[in-house]
Amino acid sequence: MTAATIAPAVAASRPEPVTLGQAFWVWLRIALLSFGGPAGQIAVMHRILVDEKRWIGEQRFLHALNYCMLLPGPEAQQLATYIGWLIHRTRGGIVAGVLFIVPGVVSIMALSWVYVLYGRVGIVSALFFGLKAAVLAIVLQAVVRIGGRALTTTPARLLAAAAFVLIFFLGAPFPLIVLGAGLIGWWSGRMGYAAFRGGGHGGAKGGGVADTDTLLGEDLPAHARPGWRETVRTALVWLALWLVPVAALLIALGPDHVFSRIATFFSTMAMVTFGGAYAVLAYVAQQAVEQYGWLAPREMLDGLGMAETTPGPLIMVLQFVGFLGAYRDPGGMSPLLAATLGGLLATWVTFTPCFLWIFLGAPIIERLRNNLAVAATLSAITAAVVGVVLNLAVWFALHTLFRQTSALAIGPIRFDAPVLSTIDPWAGILAFGAVIAVFVLRANVIVTLLGASAAGAILYFAGALG
Repeated sequence: MTAATIAPAVAASRPEPVTLGQAFWVWLRIALLSFGGPAGQIAVMHRILVDEKRWIGEQRFLHALNYCMLLPGPEAQQLATYIGWLIHRTRGGIVAGVLFIVPGVVSIMALSWVYVLYGRVGIVSALFFGLKAAVLAIVLQAVVRIGGRALTTTPARLLAAAAFVLIFFLGAPFPLIVLGAGLIGWWSGRMGYAAFRGGGHGGAKGGGVADTDTLLGEDLPAHARPGWRETVRTALVWLALWLVPVAALLIALGPDHVFSRIATFFSTMAMVTFGGAYAVLAYVAQQAVEQYGWLAPREMLDGLGMAETTPGPLIMVLQFVGFLGAYRDPGGMSPLLAATLGGLLATWVTFTPCFLWIFLGAPIIERLRNNLAVAATLSAITAAVVGVVLNLAVWFALHTLFRQTSALAIGPIRFDAPVLSTIDPWAGILAFGAVIAVFVLRANVIVTLLGASAAGAILYFAGALG
């Protein structure tokens, strides 16, 4: 068979081109099904985009995912933006990225209103009591899943242990841990060491669709070769969309106003949220709870429970944090109006930079296939993230299973320790049941969370929760 006859055969096997309007409904379907954290969301995208639609092949999907994991921000949302950009340029990326978060924005906002209006009603408190116990099991599951993929070598395990010690006992800043891990991985890859071997995401396993048989094929699209003027224009537009509102709030309201603090704090988070929601939440909790006083530790668990049970990225919990922060410091405005604006502001400054990272970085990322140094950097950061997520699991356990903790300090070592006399037996029982459901019965996230919430309601009606 000649090359002339092979080419038409390959082209004939590819799906028909799709319009942006047709893609809209596919991205909306993905958004509405994006439950269960990044692993579940990426699995949904893989099933629909690779196996079902064949818009993108297995290797290209993994390549995009691995490099999205290098970026700050939620990798699932950025992967959707990346693939949307590949297929339909910037407009496609905007449609895919925005649709991915809209269901979560609406759901978290509605639940936040219910939380502040009715959260102290007994039955509502009982539902969240069960939810918090289940969240602990979900975070432990994240430690096991990420660890199983990332900690395949002794250096990776040592790096994870070091990250845990640094953040839990020494209070090291999360961004510094990520930066240090990335530099270690980059140096290892440059030197040709196999200390950090990269691997695909657990949610990206699929049917092995070849790139040549897909809508995108193997070629580099023309819009992946932008000129310098287009690159500068892209940077200026998205930087303005992100930072002009922040600057306007600082100028108009001053740096101490709650809106200014939300804008600056979550803009900072947008630049350091490597490793997804679980990894950054420990740092957010430290700052939002201890420094700003926007919410209590148990309320942070409630917010994560909301994010776990609604479609969209888990990092959407930051909208809940911004909501409560503005609700408790409305500055003369109606508390609910301030809270709504605070939540939307937190969402805006959290997700707008994600589009900047993709639209600026995707053309470069497309040219970085098989770059060993970058792959090693990714693997090292992922290993460190395991230690950070373990820290989050310990933090959640302390504030779920015990009603009170005490701060201990031994030289430079500082950490929270449980007050054993304040243990909550019902929280322990529900958390243990959730662990059994997740690890033994292999129940999915939604079933586990709903079951735990129902158990909390039963305890309430039985009078066990007071």
